[in-house]
Amino acid sequence: MLIGEVARRSGVSARMLRHYEALGLVRPTGRTDSGYREYSDKDIRRIFHVESLRALGLSLRDVGRALDDPGFAPAELVDDLVRRTRDRIAAETELLTRLRWIGAAEPAGWEDVLQIVALLQGLGSGSAGTRQRAALSAAEEVPVPVEALVEAVLSESDPNVAGALRWALAQSGEDGLALLAEGLGSPAAEVRERAVRSIAELPGGAATALLREALTSPDIVVTGYAALALGGRGVADAIPTLLDMVVEERNDADAADALSTLASDPASADRIAAGLVDRLTHGGTGQPARRRLTQALADIPGTTASRALVALSHDDDRAVALTATYVLGLRDTR
Repeated sequence: MLIGEVARRSGVSARMLRHYEALGLVRPTGRTDSGYREYSDKDIRRIFHVESLRALGLSLRDVGRALDDPGFAPAELVDDLVRRTRDRIAAETELLTRLRWIGAAEPAGWEDVLQIVALLQGLGSGSAGTRQRAALSAAEEVPVPVEALVEAVLSESDPNVAGALRWALAQSGEDGLALLAEGLGSPAAEVRERAVRSIAELPGGAATALLREALTSPDIVVTGYAALALGGRGVADAIPTLLDMVVEERNDADAADALSTLASDPASADRIAAGLVDRLTHGGTGQPARRRLTQALADIPGTTASRALVALSHDDDRAVALTATYVLGLRDTR
């Protein structure tokens, strides 16, 4: 079969067939009397083998080794191809994501596109200072798609940069809530924490509802941040978690402050005081926890808290009794 017909049937151009011949990959079996290349059935099968291996991403040099070296072991080369393909897919996926983000920002012109690209590059910088400046610029200059901000805040480990990102995200309203909700379900504890802290800084009822759901999380860090945020919003559902935080010394000072805020509502004040008393009288509550609970009663108004403090002023634990007496003195002067 002559080269022109081989090219038509195989889909490989005559020019590429000559290139294969020059590299020694596929040599025609013979020539006609006129000097034209003549390919046998075996040659054509080899052409298809070359094309098949090239389709896997092998270089022409590796194709030649694979076909001609009897000791060639494909496993290592295939593993390398898998790695390179994954890297390429990751790079292409990142590019696609970036392009979608730019499109979502609805740039008015190329100047806007260039500014958005610069901000996205800043958010991905290895310099914490650059990332922080990009986060602050994201809310003040060109609007960066909320997806980019959420991805950045969920992966940010520097506390200063994370704070700037949460602030920038809060300027976008509730648009990022769905993505942050996914972060709450992440298998990585640090991502879950970043998600709940970001949600806590978002205003609105949807964020509050999501924080309420977070109270049922098996992650005590997530429930703690959710309870503190809900306490500041006056949501009484957070009371049991806040009481547990005082007992367990998990951000206990912040938890006591949140309980004090909630106690501005008389119904919540009685509920909080009853909860503190219940934990004080629980047989398994140790001395340090009882002292913290007594201190927490100081800022809870109402007769339930006052009666509990009077009883505690005669407690067998001298530290608890002294704390209760001191708190009662403060309450009398108010």
